[in-house]
Amino acid sequence: ISSAYENPYTINADNPASFSFLRLTTYEAGAEGDLHTLRSSNTSYSTGMATLSYMNVGIPVGKHVGLCIGLKPLTRVYYNLADTNSRPEDTLLGRQVIHSFSGDGSVNLAYLGGAYQYKGFSIGIQVGYMFGHIDNYGRLINTDTTYSYNSTIAQSTGLGGIYWKAGLLYETKLYRNYTLHVGGTLILQQSLQAKKNEYWIASYSAVDTFISDTTYNAQATRGTIVMPMTYSFGVQLAKNDKWMVGVDYTGTKWSQFRNFGQVDSALAGSNYRVSLGGEVTPDATSLHSFWSRVTYRVGFYYGTSNIYLNNTTQNQYGLTFGGSLPFHRSTDHIHFAFDFGKLGTTSNSLLSDNYVKFSIGISLNDKWFIPTKYD
Repeated sequence: ISSAYENPYTINADNPASFSFLRLTTYEAGAEGDLHTLRSSNTSYSTGMATLSYMNVGIPVGKHVGLCIGLKPLTRVYYNLADTNSRPEDTLLGRQVIHSFSGDGSVNLAYLGGAYQYKGFSIGIQVGYMFGHIDNYGRLINTDTTYSYNSTIAQSTGLGGIYWKAGLLYETKLYRNYTLHVGGTLILQQSLQAKKNEYWIASYSAVDTFISDTTYNAQATRGTIVMPMTYSFGVQLAKNDKWMVGVDYTGTKWSQFRNFGQVDSALAGSNYRVSLGGEVTPDATSLHSFWSRVTYRVGFYYGTSNIYLNNTTQNQYGLTFGGSLPFHRSTDHIHFAFDFGKLGTTSNSLLSDNYVKFSIGISLNDKWFIPTKYD
């Protein structure tokens, strides 16, 4: 629930308007891992991976201005699967063939953000460069180890372009130490420049002979990838540094997405996500109990995925919990979180994904641009 979240000692990179609430220079880094169990109607398979989550530096400039520099992965591609079902064309050629599909790559964002605050209202913008490279492979592998003919079709796509995000955040004091936070973000439809290469490789092996050759190499194709509009809105209620509860709504117009001018039929027209959550800190100023200064968090989310297959909407939901562990008598923290969720369904010949995600991060604070009162 990040649309309306602000903290003077940690960075909320999801809403650039929160940068103006920083009080100390903050260094942050995080990593995450996930385990997935994919299920069909009659089988299951487990896999997992780990990766960097983010690296950020937030800098307060005076009382009303904040800056942030960061780098984070936006998407990751990693898959490897094989289809051993026989096809008519395989039988006619008198061979047993495995159809193999694999891919890897990522898309990342390096950005600079800034925010200005005036009488509880804060407006921010985050401008960065989105870049990445994704490789996809399709292979026909002959199972005959004595004499075999194999082929590979490889497609490589590189992309890059300016990508921006705007945010608003409003904070107002209520009665008896209560504070209301209202925030939102907006990413308009944007185009990225892309270049696609494709080549085909044929190979032959027999006993101690192996021959491989590129049979087709297409001229590089230049085009655009159109990213869809995304928006979010959130409300939070907090009592000093004791507790906070809130709700977020996020939506994306996937009908706007284009890949070199082509519509992706596997994408939903739009998707949404509703998130509920809160945090509590028993006693942030305790001198004797470490666990009283720990911040505990729990949340729940439900929505629809951007995946749309076999005329079926893919629902997604999950339960999250975590916390922030303080360093000894300082504003520095180690953060951790778990996410137990499910995506998809086994109906209509589809797959469901039961996953567990774990993330860990660190926030370190320092003083920049703050003049000393005494020499």
